[in-house]
Amino acid sequence: MPGMKTLLQIQECMTAGLVTITEDIPVADAIELLRTHGIRHLPVVRGDEVVGVVSDRDLKLAAMFRGSGVLQVGDVMTADPFIVHPGAAVERVVDIMAERKYGCAIVKAPGGGVLGIFTDRDALRLLSAVLRNNRALS
Repeated sequence: MPGMKTLLQIQECMTAGLVTITEDIPVADAIELLRTHGIRHLPVVRGDEVVGVVSDRDLKLAAMFRGSGVLQVGDVMTADPFIVHPGAAVERVVDIMAERKYGCAIVKAPGGGVLGIFTDRDALRLLSAVLRNNRALS
């Protein structure tokens, strides 16, 4: 319809080709996985189910406390991560992330499986593009 704005959907600006991890992986291996892929968040999965998320900060902090044996990702992950569907409005996702101080939203397919992730860095890239576009239109 003329004059109607369509909302930008999260699937249009998420990072696809996501790397996931399972709960039983040692923290040291997860840190190496982050380093290898140049990322800061890993969704933790059990089959097709997302059971948590772990960040580089979580892992590095856990690595400092090795006294009680080998910690695994499941020991340090944040359970019940922020999960959105691919058609979710970016505006709403960003509002929730800012309000609740989330570093990411995991994008999950309606039938199961992880499609991608939308991180605070993705939000900043989007903001930068909007600001450049507004400047170009001025």
